[in-house]
Amino acid sequence: MAGEMSILGSAVLALLLAGYLGQQYLPHPKPKVIGLDLGTTFCSVGVFHPGVGDVEVIGDEDGRKSLPSVVSFTASDINVGYDGQELADANPYNTIYDAKRFIGKLFKPEELAQESARYQFKVVYDNGSAEFSITTNRTFTVSPEFIGSRLLLKMRKMAERHLGVPISKAVISVPAEFDERQRNYTIRAANLAGLDILRVINEPTAAAMAYGLHKADVFNVLVVDLGGGTLDVSLLNKRGGMFLTRAMAGNNKLGGQDFNQRLLQHILERVQQQYGVLPSRKEDIHRLRQAVEQAKLNLTLQPSYLFSTALSLEPRGPQGEPQGVQFQEVITRELFEELNADLFQKILIPIEEVLREGQLAKAEVDEIVLVGGSTRIPRIRQIISEYFGKDPNTSVDPDLAVVTGVAIQAGIMGGSWPLQVSAIEIPNRHLQKTNFD
Repeated sequence: MAGEMSILGSAVLALLLAGYLGQQYLPHPKPKVIGLDLGTTFCSVGVFHPGVGDVEVIGDEDGRKSLPSVVSFTASDINVGYDGQELADANPYNTIYDAKRFIGKLFKPEELAQESARYQFKVVYDNGSAEFSITTNRTFTVSPEFIGSRLLLKMRKMAERHLGVPISKAVISVPAEFDERQRNYTIRAANLAGLDILRVINEPTAAAMAYGLHKADVFNVLVVDLGGGTLDVSLLNKRGGMFLTRAMAGNNKLGGQDFNQRLLQHILERVQQQYGVLPSRKEDIHRLRQAVEQAKLNLTLQPSYLFSTALSLEPRGPQGEPQGVQFQEVITRELFEELNADLFQKILIPIEEVLREGQLAKAEVDEIVLVGGSTRIPRIRQIISEYFGKDPNTSVDPDLAVVTGVAIQAGIMGGSWPLQVSAIEIPNRHLQKTNFD
């Protein structure tokens, strides 16, 4: 008997040794499942590498890890991501963005008319759903899930090119407030892109996983997600590996685009003061918008920035040629913060609301995590820090926090090694998100 036990023990040790050597020296298998963040303004795709235990966010041909959630239609092509964004000013009526606001959502005619008034493209009512009217060499309509599918297909192809293997399975994130219909229509968009969705995960939960909070000793987690067009605040309770969304609030008309618009308006006023005329050409407006975005990004890193862009200003009256000028202006972080002071303060309104709904004091929040590129703005971080009396967790790239968490979940669903504890969300069917406009 002792001899049999010795042989069995030796066999177990041999298996463990083989497993260890396999991890160290054999090539790791390719990821089988991708993680997708289909954002309102930007979207990303990531994978969890088995054996290595690292998440990789996959870039496009130029290495950019976030794609604009923009699809532009021409007579000959469907342009997605940056290609679509480049056509936004020249082809505004056929360039669709913010489709995520409409996907799977039911509207009354008057509600849809109010929601669509902010866009240049045409939104039409179809038995409670929204569709987008496109006119190229013909007129037709496309659904929000079709727009989503083109973005998801682009990211699927990016992943396939990078990994060198076909991809057919994915995990995808959605806002915590999405109802069953919105989640199903998001899955439908993925199916149109040739993807089988293994799991849908809430964006705040994905962000918490990116920060490693599914394995940390914390209980109350506040997720502040401020992107290009929306602000979402979620209060999560964690018990072991399970997350409960306790309260949600937000502002679906507040984000980086609004901060850009304040700075753009200031620049236009300065141009008119210097030259007596405003730029009217689409190319000039497009360049100004790009320059404003670049200025905002630079001001998150430095106290001042030389704003510079070429303009071709049309003279007043029919006489004369357009005047080519190089507009330059030093923009300070202080000015940017002053222009947006009231908007920055609005960020605290949904934070206060989720604490009130969750019956939680500020001091009881264990971890504050930031998601979305707009949370890079120093003044926004300062406002949140001053409110709670402690600094938020900024250890993860806020642009990539959601896709990182989704990729971790995708790795778990794909059976990645080393094994990790999956974050399980406890559904709360009665939870409603409060919106502050």
